[in-house]
Amino acid sequence: MPQKLKLEGLDCASCAYEIEEALKKEGFEFAVVNFATKEAVVEGDVEKAKEIIKRVEPDVEVIEEGHGHKQGEGDYWKTVYPIGLSLVLFAAGIVMRYYYGIDDALVFGIFLASYVISGWRVLRSAVVNSLHGNVFDENFLIAVATIGAFLIREYPEGVAVMLFYVVGEFFQDMAVDRSRRSIKALLALKAEYANLIRENRIVQIRPEELKAGGIILIKPGEKVPVDGVVIEGTSTVDTSALTGESVPRTVKEGEEILSGMLNLSGVLKVQVTKELSESTISRILELVENASARKAKTEKFITRFAHYYTPAVVGLAALIALVPPIVTGGAFTPWIYRALVILVISCPCALVL
Repeated sequence: MPQKLKLEGLDCASCAYEIEEALKKEGFEFAVVNFATKEAVVEGDVEKAKEIIKRVEPDVEVIEEGHGHKQGEGDYWKTVYPIGLSLVLFAAGIVMRYYYGIDDALVFGIFLASYVISGWRVLRSAVVNSLHGNVFDENFLIAVATIGAFLIREYPEGVAVMLFYVVGEFFQDMAVDRSRRSIKALLALKAEYANLIRENRIVQIRPEELKAGGIILIKPGEKVPVDGVVIEGTSTVDTSALTGESVPRTVKEGEEILSGMLNLSGVLKVQVTKELSESTISRILELVENASARKAKTEKFITRFAHYYTPAVVGLAALIALVPPIVTGGAFTPWIYRALVILVISCPCALVL
């Protein structure tokens, strides 16, 4: 049976693609990694899948379903504090170098501290990914460009690029997590139980157990568990979860009522027309959760293209840094600077910034 794994720390779509491809290459016939929900669904040896995921993405924590860790505000502050401290040091270094004209070991130390505090995770990812064979990724490009900036004594630019990159990643993570919370909020629309009328008495059962033709009772304040038709009673229902319409709607005998609606006033007796798996709310959840797993042809092409694009950019930067000064006999520093600029602007994340 397919097993669902939570992937805490999965922070990029390309990482999700690499994990999925690695699982398939290792013999998993069914392996889908959903970046939007940070989940992997695999069919086969779960322990082997965990090992593969950790090998491909060492920073990702693999958790079996039901044992997850929920990200809180504290997780964000762990990123905000280093960025704030790095910005303060960066500003101090700028003032000392350009306002007071100081360019000694102290200024270098301030810029280096700012750089390490903000970018140590990027540097670590670049090293770890390179050791695991994934050399040419965005972490590698940023690391080479910023370290190169330090080597040619352009400390402020090296720190600035790293700060821009880290801040951009932070806002990206916030946006992705907000989207993930919206997806998970949809799960709250599913009713936890249903009041089935059986032999003139009410029995509470799970919505999954309801069959078409069954009669259920929906009391005020309860969620509609499955799609059905009202056979007795009149009430107002909140349909905002399905339609976005905030004004309650009145339903009465003979009218259809959909799962995901909230009963607000009267008691309704409803005949089930669709089982839970075919009901409206289940179909919406399935579409939302699986949307990112269904990769478009364009997305697949871009991912394949990136495997050739990044090494080509690194090669081009190396040629720019070495060939002109060797041919013309000029200084290396200006051409190394231009090569580093090529590395920075070639990174998709930097282009967005």
